[in-house]
Amino acid sequence: MPLQEYRAQRNFDETREPSGKDRGQRLPTEPIFVIQEHHASHLHYDFRLESDGVLKSWAVPKEPTLDPTVKRLAIQVEDHPLDYATFEGTIPRGQYGAGTVTIWDHGTFESPSGQEPALPSVSEAIDAGHIEFVLHGKKLQGKFVLIRMKDRAKARPQWLLIKMKDEFAQASPSNPGAHSRGRTQPKLPQEAPKASTST
Repeated sequence: MPLQEYRAQRNFDETREPSGKDRGQRLPTEPIFVIQEHHASHLHYDFRLESDGVLKSWAVPKEPTLDPTVKRLAIQVEDHPLDYATFEGTIPRGQYGAGTVTIWDHGTFESPSGQEPALPSVSEAIDAGHIEFVLHGKKLQGKFVLIRMKDRAKARPQWLLIKMKDEFAQASPSNPGAHSRGRTQPKLPQEAPKASTST
């Protein structure tokens, strides 16, 4: 059942997080993404992509970046309800994920253009272990890829979140010599490495 794990972890009499039971109607539009800065026991960034009526979610320990040379670990976690995309506030002490949540970035996303046949849905791509998408956010823009790592011994699937080379790519402040600023010197799109598709 969708959101079963999410609801089992939370006491909605104590936390203001949405239960996802009042789903309402979503107007037909591009699917959304959101990144929430989460000051819990450890600071991390919750990266979420809309798919199949929920937010597919990953916990990213370090701030996402526009630098294609930097790979960010992304730990897949339970699906969240769509209305979690607007949630900000403090999860009370003693509750799952206790701490302060703020929206770090948000917007819409789409499949990379010009690729045939049509790319699979996010859910299908999760099963395949390789998700490519274009973000239209305030901080993050352009092509990204999530690649599942091969080690399945972990309790939660581990992925790598990588910025692909395009006109939005930028060197990190700590890595200024990695490549020229993407906005001033546009680059041709580059294929992302393929991941294992075993399940």
